[in-house]
Amino acid sequence: MNRLRSSRAIATPLIRNPQIISSWNSRCATVFPYRLLSTDATVSGQTNEGKSSEGSSSSSSSSSNEGGKPVRGGPVSWLSLLLLMVTGGGIIVYYDNEKKRHIEDLKKGSTEPKQGPSAGVAAIGGPFNLVNQDGKSVTEKDFLGKWTLIYFGFTHCPDICPDELQKLAIAVDKLKEKSGMDIVPVFISVDPERDTVEQVHEYVKEFHPNLVGLTGTPDAVRQAARAYRVYYMKTEEEGSDYLVDHSIVMYLMSPNMEFVKFFGKNYDADALAEGIAKEITVHKGQ
Repeated sequence: MNRLRSSRAIATPLIRNPQIISSWNSRCATVFPYRLLSTDATVSGQTNEGKSSEGSSSSSSSSSNEGGKPVRGGPVSWLSLLLLMVTGGGIIVYYDNEKKRHIEDLKKGSTEPKQGPSAGVAAIGGPFNLVNQDGKSVTEKDFLGKWTLIYFGFTHCPDICPDELQKLAIAVDKLKEKSGMDIVPVFISVDPERDTVEQVHEYVKEFHPNLVGLTGTPDAVRQAARAYRVYYMKTEEEGSDYLVDHSIVMYLMSPNMEFVKFFGKNYDADALAEGIAKEITVHKGQ
């Protein structure tokens, strides 16, 4: 017992020496960073005998913070922050890529019209009563027994209508030459105020000798456009000079004058001819 007290009496002054404690802490922090807190707690317990456990814990906490940095938990906090940054960055990159892909899909869908599989017969087509380029009354019944390709436009159209009618004429000739298929091309005016019988007569003969040109009263044209779900409206009107905004679509009609398929502006003459030939072949095989 006397030897133990003697040893304790010698150890205590050494531990209370601030220079020794500081040097010892520095070495331990370098070699054993995770054990420094428990060692400081032991030293605090030896130098503060008789105090409560709460006081010992406070002394240990203040001792561990004398260096200005938290000894325990520091590396874990930096690691957590690093993981959070990596995870957050990955999420941001993922959603950014998904957003770009979604925008690209929308753009592609808006510039490349697609016709999905249909069930039954589409509600496109119906009765109409118009006048052809020779002044004769024409209805949908006059086209029964023939494959028909119908395009709605107007004779004062500066570029789109001529391009589409030229494409239509080339496709019709290709089908006749390669497959022997007879297709009746039809042009229906959506500008009845200016497209008289004479105007339509002069217009259609510039594209194809078999092109049928139809016009009529505003009510008759409106009925035909409604039957084929065609949109048209005057734009940029300046007196008698104006343009007509309208749907740019060709409708393939069967010999029963039933809708088969539409072809948009994205088809060129070759693709149009191939598409029509395919639809006619499938229809005949049914």
